Amino acid sequence: MKKNIIKGAAGLFVALTVLVIGCKDEFLEIAPTGTLSRAQLTSAKGIDGSLIAAYSQVNGRNRRMGSASNWVWGSIRGGEHNKGTDPGDFSDINPIQRYEYLPTQGVINEAYTSWYEGVARCNNVLALIADADDDVTDAFKTSVEAQTRFLRAHFYFQLKINFDDTPYIDETIDYGTGVDEVGNDQNLYPKIVADMQFAYDNLPETQDQAGRVNKTAAAAYLGKINLYQNNHAAALTLFNEVITSGKTSNGKTVGLVPAFPDIFKAENDNHEESIWAYQSAANTGSVNNANPEFDLNWPYNTGANGPGNCCGFFAPTFELANHYRTDASGLPLFDRAFNSPANEVATDQGLQSDEAFTEDAGNLDPRIDFTIGRRGIPYLDWQEHPGFDWIRNQANAGPYSPKKYVYYKTDVGSFQDNSSWTPGYAAMNINIIRFADVLLMAAECEIEVGSLEKAREYVNMVRERAANDAAFVQEYDGSGPAANYVIGTYDTPWTDKTAAEKAVRMERKLELAGEGQRFYDLVRWGIAAQDLNAYLAYESKILINAMGGASFDPKDVLLPLPQGQIDLMNGVLVQNDGY
Repeated sequence: MKKNIIKGAAGLFVALTVLVIGCKDEFLEIAPTGTLSRAQLTSAKGIDGSLIAAYSQVNGRNRRMGSASNWVWGSIRGGEHNKGTDPGDFSDINPIQRYEYLPTQGVINEAYTSWYEGVARCNNVLALIADADDDVTDAFKTSVEAQTRFLRAHFYFQLKINFDDTPYIDETIDYGTGVDEVGNDQNLYPKIVADMQFAYDNLPETQDQAGRVNKTAAAAYLGKINLYQNNHAAALTLFNEVITSGKTSNGKTVGLVPAFPDIFKAENDNHEESIWAYQSAANTGSVNNANPEFDLNWPYNTGANGPGNCCGFFAPTFELANHYRTDASGLPLFDRAFNSPANEVATDQGLQSDEAFTEDAGNLDPRIDFTIGRRGIPYLDWQEHPGFDWIRNQANAGPYSPKKYVYYKTDVGSFQDNSSWTPGYAAMNINIIRFADVLLMAAECEIEVGSLEKAREYVNMVRERAANDAAFVQEYDGSGPAANYVIGTYDTPWTDKTAAEKAVRMERKLELAGEGQRFYDLVRWGIAAQDLNAYLAYESKILINAMGGASFDPKDVLLPLPQGQIDLMNGVLVQNDGY
């Protein structure tokens, strides 16, 4: 009965309306359902909701190539992982791992548009602040502006390190007000620095929600931006602040998590090492609240005895595994000695899972088995990695599976989501900046300003954590460590700058492998062509079809601007050299 009364009332209202306005055009102007008016968005709740939408874009949302994890742009391009899987699956990534980028590639346009989507969301928030309701406090507006400008700096930084200069659009420009006339002829860095400096100056030490950025996150990120411009002294000042007095957004004193694997466990999210991470959650009604860009990056064909069950992407490389070889004192091998036949890590490449395989007996940095899934080694709490049976196409991908940011068997149903096509949606946060990263960036800066011994101290802090034998991967039967883990610290004073640089650069690879950093490190160090061509020469001898004939050229330090974007801008954009 109530429903009929409502329908009748609605009909009467429509009839009266027709009588009043007759045939005026306004009768046709019906607001779309499910939308918010400008007045709703300029309230405090509306502004904060728009800010949350900007935060949500950090993981790329439905554009996996725009995620801050940078698993394709930083790790695959950095030679730590290959695309993996089958050559015909998501083949648009094949030219990326071979450094054969094309301006027409969908994955490149996806990254570009995703980062600009983030910029657009930030600009929307800033425009709302300017038009905020009278009852919105100045303190609230300053807080939101600081968070928003942090995020905008992040999105533009992603554009800068991948494409170099792209159009700078702020909240004052939109469609019809000149956005189509903005070229890519201005250096983005001053704008990025200005945004992050504002964030640093105005963000609080802690937040009421762990996922919101704070002053320490801004200090670390501003330090990183300075480092990428070779402003080592300015960067070091900021890194020192993080090291000596940093706080996480949820109030923890910044420091190293005691056990390396606990960095990547969902149950330990927002720990003391997490300076900035994008937040993930499972079983919320949408798998987009997990880390959805990793839905492909799981061992293949595991069934109920392993995580994900699809699709075999993001396979660690042979050379990455070899990097974890150590000498008798537990130190790394340099100058690619790790790739020599005497030092290569033994693999089951070419062997079926039921064929005999002798596991590697040499000295290994223990971080290898929290970073790489390899045959015969316990794969978290699932089972020993079976090798071939979990690899979709071994000839294309190699013998390894990714292991960081993989959910545990005990996470099923809690920190993992079963509501979609794959169970590979997990709830662990993805760290964008963590404390070990800051220590190693600070170590670089200390070397540049002449403090080699301070750099050694920071590197040893990272290595001492890795040497925590209570956290080594253990055999399931309780018989002891799963491999011959030998790791030591640098106990001789550093007096040679070149040797110190090598040690820090090696440590960044060992510690941060698979976390989207490596390619950008190589580029800013000026050794991308040297390092990546050596990697390709080694890897292509084994993965002939996937990597054979590939090479890295100087132009490959940058992606090409998407051709579709150039076409849309009617000649305003200038393509990067070489494309």
